[in-house]
Amino acid sequence: MTTTFVPTATTVPAPADQAQAPTRSGAKLWRTGAVAGVVASGTTSAVAALASAADVSLKVSGQAIPVLGFAQLTFVASLIGTIIAIALSHRANRPRRTFVRTAIALTIVSIVPDVLADAHTSTRFTLALTHVVAAAIVIPALASRLHD
Repeated sequence: MTTTFVPTATTVPAPADQAQAPTRSGAKLWRTGAVAGVVASGTTSAVAALASAADVSLKVSGQAIPVLGFAQLTFVASLIGTIIAIALSHRANRPRRTFVRTAIALTIVSIVPDVLADAHTSTRFTLALTHVVAAAIVIPALASRLHD
């Protein structure tokens, strides 16, 4: 009598909440990024409108920046930040810390053209302020969804 040993693979299924974690966390990041982007867009537009009402020129190199332009660019930048957060949530050892550091560095870099712009000092300050305001809204919102 011959016995044949056939190895079988035994797998332990992951709990349902762990198996879907990347998808759900990505969806939460998208939702959080979109909401934060909308809030930041409205806020930067309000800052620009208030500055304009206070007679701060929104002209750079003779070209006026429309108040709606602040909202549009802020929302696009927020979505880019969300994409970065999602990528880091999958790849970084410490996603929250890496995201916050990256986002702050990118915010600083984004202010450089404002500081060097061919515009009045008050205009350059307003432009830089809108970057800081947007970052103060979007970065903490997205970081709150990341874990180290």
